[in-house]
Amino acid sequence: MLTTCPKSMEYGPCGGVEFDGTCEVSPHPCVFLDVATVRWHGIAPAEITERVTSDQDVVARAPFPAADPVPPVIPSAGGERMRELIATRPIVVADFPARALDAASIAECGAILSGRVDAVLAGDAGSARVQFPPAYRASLILAAGLTPWTGFNCRDRNRVAMEGELAALAHAGVGAVHCVTGDHTLTGSRPDAVPVFDLDSTEAASLARAAGHLVSVGESPATPPVGRRADRLLQKAAAGAEVCFVNHAGGVQPVREFIARAHDIGVTLDYIACIPIVVDRASAELLRSFTSLALPPGYLERILGAADPFEEGIAAAVELAHGMLALDSVAGVNLSGGAGAGREAWFAEALGRIADGIGVTTR
Repeated sequence: MLTTCPKSMEYGPCGGVEFDGTCEVSPHPCVFLDVATVRWHGIAPAEITERVTSDQDVVARAPFPAADPVPPVIPSAGGERMRELIATRPIVVADFPARALDAASIAECGAILSGRVDAVLAGDAGSARVQFPPAYRASLILAAGLTPWTGFNCRDRNRVAMEGELAALAHAGVGAVHCVTGDHTLTGSRPDAVPVFDLDSTEAASLARAAGHLVSVGESPATPPVGRRADRLLQKAAAGAEVCFVNHAGGVQPVREFIARAHDIGVTLDYIACIPIVVDRASAELLRSFTSLALPPGYLERILGAADPFEEGIAAAVELAHGMLALDSVAGVNLSGGAGAGREAWFAEALGRIADGIGVTTR
C-alpha cells in the first residue's frame, strides 16, 4: 500500500488518478481518496536541517545568511490585458504544438496562429519532457506575435527556482500562468530524471499570484474522487487561482454539472473548457495517452469514421466549443491536443481553422 503521495503533495489528489482510483505511477490506490480535502492554510516551510561547522571537537550552529534585498513585485502587464479581455468576450486558448527546443518551429507555428487565437498554452508533453525554460520559451512565443499562457509544473524545480522563474515570467509579460503539480517523471520520456515536487499545484498557484500573475489551475471532474473535485478547486481559489481549465469531462453536460457543484460551495472562478482536438489518427492517439480521458460519446468514432477526418474534426470541435461557451461562467475554451512528429505546422493550421470557426476572436 502507498502511505505517502509519490509527488509529495499536500493539497491532493492530482489529476493523474486513474478511473479505478489507482495512482498514475503505482497500482495502489491514491492516498488522498479516503481522506478529507485539505483546507488551504498556506505554504508550509520546508524542513530545514541546521547548518553546523566543526573544528575538532567543537560543533557550533551557524546562522543562515540573510537574503539580499529584492526589487518590488512587477505585476504582469500581460495578465492585466488578459483579465480585461476575459471581461469583454469569450477567449480561445490553443495548446501550442511547436516542437520542443526548436525556436524555428515556435516561429512557424506562431505565424500560423497569430491573430487567430487569444493565447497559446505552452506546457510540456510526455513525449517531450525537456523544454526551453518557461520564461525563455515565453519570450520566443511573444516574439512570434502570440500571447503565452505558460504551463508551470512542480516536477522539475524546487521552490527557489520556481520563485525566480515566476519573476522572469512576470517581467516578460505573459498572459497567465497555469499551475499544475505535473506528471511524475516515471511517466513520459524521461524516467531517468529525479522528480522534485517541492510544492504542488495549489501552493504554486499561491506563489504565482504573489508574483503578480493571472493564475489558472486545472480540475478533472471525471477523475476520482469525483465528489470532492469541486471542493479541491475551492482550495485552489483560496490560494490565488482566478481561472480553472476544466479537463476533458465527457461533454457539455458533465461540465455544466461540475460548474454548478462548484458554484454551490462558493467557487467564483472563470472557467475555460477543454475541447479535444482530433483531426487524424495521430492526434487521436495522443489524446488517448491522457490520464483518465473522458470524451463525449461517439466523438472519436464520428471523426475517425468520416471520409475526411480533418474536416470532420474541425466541425466537431467548433460544435463542442459553441456548446461549452453557452454555459454560465465559461469564459473561454482551450483547444486541447497535439500533433504527430513533423506535423506541428499542419496541426497549428487545424487549430487556427477551429478558432476561425468559433468566431469569438474576431469580435
